Amino acid sequence: MKKFWPWLRLVLALGILVALGVRLGTGAFLDGLRAIDAFSVAAALAIGLVTTVLSAGRWVLVARRLGLPLTLRTAVSDYYRAQLVNAVLPAGVLGDVHRAVNHGRESGDVGRGVRAVFFERFAGQVVLIGIGLAVLLTHPAPGLDLAPNGTAVALVLAGLAVLTAVGWHVRPVRRALVNTLADGIRLLSLRTWPAVIGLSAATVAGYVAMFLVAARAAGSDATVTQLAPVVVLALLIMAIPVNIGGFGPREAFLAVAFGAAGLGAAQGFTTGIVYGVLALIAALPGAVVLFLSRRAKTEEVEVVAEGLGQPREQELALAR
Repeated sequence: MKKFWPWLRLVLALGILVALGVRLGTGAFLDGLRAIDAFSVAAALAIGLVTTVLSAGRWVLVARRLGLPLTLRTAVSDYYRAQLVNAVLPAGVLGDVHRAVNHGRESGDVGRGVRAVFFERFAGQVVLIGIGLAVLLTHPAPGLDLAPNGTAVALVLAGLAVLTAVGWHVRPVRRALVNTLADGIRLLSLRTWPAVIGLSAATVAGYVAMFLVAARAAGSDATVTQLAPVVVLALLIMAIPVNIGGFGPREAFLAVAFGAAGLGAAQGFTTGIVYGVLALIAALPGAVVLFLSRRAKTEEVEVVAEGLGQPREQELALAR
């Protein structure tokens, strides 16, 4: 099952998109592509820059608190690269895995490097959930029943507790849990978590702004109050690991949510398409980072090869 899960995820995501295309027609998809103009592209790049710097700053705070060296400049470039990899590869997390392992290797502690990225992303998700609950309690989405969601959350927490209890009896897992708990306690400092929460909240605001740009580009005239509960739920739905470059469950949810709110299911589907394309555009600076890093590695290899060749040339010269 582990071997086939990546392919199954792609099939499920593709099935969702095909079902939406059959139900709503391909016109909604084409409308989403046609809706993207110069203003929305510029807005996506600007918002992407702000959210990337904020997220990178959060990573720097967490990493330094755990004793790992990390500059903001390096964090921003690595974060851009990770976002691009996440956007173009099916798994959606390979970019974060790469930056975690790479930073851990450069810092001399791969385990702590991985935990730093885990806590950084975990903090962002916790703040997103908190903001989502606050928005839903003050501005409930039409047709949304919070009771089933509360039950689902309880079941997820119970499942995590069972997995933790079982894993505790496996020595490698127990060691990882102990190290993770110890690092988590270190992050509870007043010099760290308030700033992490603030940066996470500002990042969520940037994601919401991107959704609003996408909705306006798609032709929606809904108010911010109408869109807010739908947007925060869409951001949570995007965490489901069944998508193709982010496309799939997000568009299905937006179609249902917009339809329930009286905004039109096709409008929701189009908004999801526009957001997905704008998110990809916002991550495009990561391509520059990939190119520069590959070029730097190539030059480094050439320098090393040249250095290794010099003694050989000297030996041949002496022999002559």
